[in-house]
Order: sequence, then structure tokens, then C-alpha cells
Amino acid sequence: MALKNGPESFGIATRSLHWLTVLAVVAAGGLGLWIEEMEVSLATLQYFGWHKTAGITVLGLTVLRIVWHRLSPVPPVLPAPPMAERLAKAVHLSLYACLLAMPLTGWIGSSATGLDTVVFGGITLPAIAPVSEAIEETAFEIHETLAALLWVLIALHVAGALNRAFLHRDATLRRMLRG
Repeated sequence: MALKNGPESFGIATRSLHWLTVLAVVAAGGLGLWIEEMEVSLATLQYFGWHKTAGITVLGLTVLRIVWHRLSPVPPVLPAPPMAERLAKAVHLSLYACLLAMPLTGWIGSSATGLDTVVFGGITLPAIAPVSEAIEETAFEIHETLAALLWVLIALHVAGALNRAFLHRDATLRRMLRG
């Protein structure tokens, strides 16, 4: 089991970073949806801390993935119709943009409240925006819009992988699951 990507397969590092990102996105997204339905309480603040931790984890994993792809380029995409290849590339680039922008807009919005942004149960992140109700509202509006876009992109990504696996019967999904 190779650490780095090969010409025909994804290495264990790429696959691990991918699936850890999936877990962090599901955690952040699930907590975000759940928190929206709750009334403000001490418990809600605890869940916000978990949501922020998951979001910062998504940001860190995404940066690591980008760096890792520079160090160990991914294998070429398996042949597909040109339109499908363009769509897959657009979805991948958009996913990465969302995986970077969502945590950053959450962090900006959190900073703009004037409250500490605490992650991992005690690490206070530096404020990256001045205290401002306008910035807070705008950042959280963008954050929520990106969340909706991210779920659409995830659905397209999963649909594309399943299409390649079951309709075209190629090795795309198998490469991400087993290398």
C-alpha cells in the first residue's frame, strides 16, 4: 500500500485525506443544521464549538490536500466524454473553493461578533475581522449559501463517481476506495 499516488492509483495519504475531509464535512454540516434548529443555550454554545472545530478541521485538511497534491500529483482522470471531463473538473475545483471559503467565512463571521473563536475545546483562534454587525451578517449569509452549494456539489460528485462505477464500470471509484 503506497503512501504516494501512482500513475494509476491514489496513495493511502490521498485516500485518507479525502475520507477524513468527508467525515469533517458531515460533522460540520450536521452540527450546523442541528444548531440552526436549537434555541440559544449553554448546550448550543458547546455545539457551536464542535461545529467550529469541525470547520477548522475541514480547512486544515483541505490545505493539506492541496499541498499533498503538489507533492504527489493525482493519477490522470480515466477517459470520459469531453463534457463529463469538464463537468468533473469544474465540480472538483468548486468543491475545493467551497472547502476553503466555508470555514473562512464562518471564522470571519465568528470574529465579527467580538466573541472568541474557540476550537478543539480551548484553542482560541485570532480574530480575522473587526467587530461589525454588517460583516457578521454578510459572512454568515455567504457561509449558509456556500453550505447549500457544497451539498449540491457533493451530490454531483457522488453521482459522478457512481455513474463511473455502475454505468461505465471503470476503476474511478475503486481507485479512491482501494488505491
